[in-house]
Order: sequence, then structure tokens, then C-alpha cells
Amino acid sequence: MPFQRMTALFLLAFAAMQGSEAVAAPSAVDVRPWQLESASAIASTPWPASGQWLVDSPATTDAAPAQPKAAPTGLRRLLADFSMTLQNIRYRRGGRDPKTGFDCSGFVRYVFRHSAGVDLPVDSASQYRAGINVARADLKVGDLVFFKTRGKRVSHVGIYLGEGRFIHSPSTGKSVSISRLDESYWTRRYVGAKRPDVLS
Repeated sequence: MPFQRMTALFLLAFAAMQGSEAVAAPSAVDVRPWQLESASAIASTPWPASGQWLVDSPATTDAAPAQPKAAPTGLRRLLADFSMTLQNIRYRRGGRDPKTGFDCSGFVRYVFRHSAGVDLPVDSASQYRAGINVARADLKVGDLVFFKTRGKRVSHVGIYLGEGRFIHSPSTGKSVSISRLDESYWTRRYVGAKRPDVLS
């Protein structure tokens, strides 16, 4: 058969196929065999050849809803963990930077700025006037604890770590460290606690 005639016949057959409903491409592919029974089935169900999943919407399936992920440790834990990375940095009056040293309020301010992205007041007395009053029995990680170490005015602050412990930059010749509220020195000088707004 001449080449030209074969070509013509092929073109006619192709045109006929295009006009036929019998060979129309399907509008969708049913991949129901890959439907998931539950969110946990993802790990054990083989990947389909199509590379796509077909999952019914919650309104049309009996599948159990996916369980929420475990809650993150939260801002309180972040504050505590970050504060403890600064242990052993020396005390420096007016200090606000780990490279040169911290005083008590500078340490607290640095932790909150770099963990929570908030700026607390610049000194312990001002920090004490901010936030929400917290009873000693209701203290939570990240709350601020205040003391009178000089005279009748609040002059010292630390960050509560839980279980009666707090972290602070104590005084000249010392460095950032952890102390206990039930130590006699701190018990006698304890004034109260505040919860910064970011933790409320």
C-alpha cells in the first residue's frame, strides 16, 4: 500500500476516534482502594501507583479524626531553658549583655527579650510594678520573684524555675546561678512574685 494512502487512512481513523464517545478519556480515576481508614494508616499504607491519595472529607467518612499533636513545651519552658544557658556569666552592676556581665534586672530583661521577644522595664523595682500579682503557692515556671536586699525597696529579681528554685544574677563577685526560695537568706527578703503579661 502506498505510503500516502496509509497516511490518509490513519488520519481518517484518528479523526473518527476523536469524535467517538466510546473512546473519550475518563474524567476521573477512582482510587478508592487507597482510601485511608484513619490518619494513623498513613504510616502503614503503601503508596499508590498514581502518587495521589483520595481521602473523604470529614462530612462523608466514618474515619476517626486525626489526634492533635502533643502540645509544645511552651514559652515558660523556653524561658527557663534559655535562662539556664546563661549560668556562670559574672555579675556586673548595670550589666545588660552576656559578653560583659549582668546585674539581676539586666539578666531577666535579656532572657525575656531573647526568648519571648518582649522588653521588660529596666530595673527590678519597675519590673515589680508591672505584670500580675502571683501568690507564692501559685508560682509557675517563668514568673518573676522579687526581694528586698537593700533597704525597704525592691532591689533584686530572679526567674522562677519550679520546685522552689529560681535563677538570678546575685551580686558582685558572683555569677548567674540557681538558688532556692526556702534558703533562709532569700526567705527573709522575699517580697512577692509577678507574672509578666506575656505569660498571662
